[in-house]
Parts: sequence; C-alpha cells; structure tokens
Amino acid sequence: MCGRFTQFSNPDELAELFSVREFAAFIPEPSYNLAPKQFLRAIVGHENRRLGALRWGLVPAWAKSEEIGQKLINARAETLAEKPSFREAFKKRRCMIPANGFYEWRKSAKGKVPMYIYQKSEKPFALAGLYEIWRTPAGESLGTCTIVTTEPNSLMASIHNRMPAILSPANIDSWLDRSISETAQLHQLLQPFPSEKMAAYKISSLVNSPKNNSEACFKPVSLSDASTEIS
Repeated sequence: MCGRFTQFSNPDELAELFSVREFAAFIPEPSYNLAPKQFLRAIVGHENRRLGALRWGLVPAWAKSEEIGQKLINARAETLAEKPSFREAFKKRRCMIPANGFYEWRKSAKGKVPMYIYQKSEKPFALAGLYEIWRTPAGESLGTCTIVTTEPNSLMASIHNRMPAILSPANIDSWLDRSISETAQLHQLLQPFPSEKMAAYKISSLVNSPKNNSEACFKPVSLSDASTEIS
C-alpha cells in the first residue's frame, strides 16, 4: 500500500529530470504529507510529456459517484488487467507521479512505527500511476489517479508487505507510451525497485495527521521517540 508521500521538488527540476515539455495551468503546491483525495502532481503524455494535477483516488469513467475514489487510491500490479476499475486505464491511461519519498507504518511490539522511505541519491523518483477523466453530474471534468503497488523489495519487506511501483528511468518512456498495450510487457515494468538504491528511517507521529504538512513530517527520530498512534 502507498497512502502518504512527499512531492516538494520545484516544477523546473521535475521538467529537467523527467523530460517535461508542457505545464498545465494548475500545478499543486509542494506537499510534505500528501494524502488521498488531495490533488497531486502527475505527468501524462509520451512524446509531449505534460506536468499537471490529478486528484488522488481513481474514479472510473463509468462510476455513478466520485466517492468510489476513496477506495481506489492504490492498484495492485498483479491484477491491473483483470479489475474493471483499472483494466482500461492500464491499457490506455497510464501516468507517472513524481515523488521525493513515501511513508509507511511498520508493525512492532509497541504498535505501528511511521517510517520514511526515499532514494539514496535524494533525487525525485517516478511512481507508476493510472488516471481517468470522470464527468461530474454538472458535466465538469475531474481528473483522478491511483498509484500502482507491487511486491516489496528486501528493504520494504521489513516494513510492509507492499510498496509503490517505482519506475526505473529506462522504463518511464514505455510506461507512458499509449501504443504499448500488451499486458505482459507492461507488467515487466512494474518490478520491485532495487533495495540497494533506497533507504528508510523512523519518523515521529506528526505524519499521522494529513493536517500536518511541513518538512518536520519526515525528520528522523529514534525508536523511543516514535509514537505508535495511527490516525
């Protein structure tokens, strides 16, 4: 599962790193504690990559209500081609979600300990995502997305039994290429990211509430200082 993460690199840095050519009129502000139902930064398009905003929690085009998005913040890589909620988006509407790091809660004898996981290089990385455009009853368009998850690598296995699917730089282009629809080929892009390129540490309970949104959310603390309370 991936239920919280950070996006704080400036758009120009993301454009250079991920070959973005266009910017949408609305690009969400930096966030140190992104939560479901909030708008996040996402990149769509293949030859002309575009940085814009999508709301976290996918609402399929056929959905009668946008409330279904609360249940579709993540999509398991193994069943993307089977689930009605994700099947069409997997073939035609794939996106990339830049992240600086993500949060997960590790079980311990004292309860759940919040952790921050990031790339050792401290550079932003690419999360595999799917998106949909849903029409509201008033006829307005709402862009929504979900984050794909996969099996954990050896680092994540000690924290949680799932992790977000992180795209290697070599695989981003194929993931965004809509001409590729062969599910076997796409599944090959969603392998666990190499654990040796990642690091993790304990953080405070500040991250438990999405109302807290500052760099303090991922400040490292000792195990004795970490709260076990989960919101």
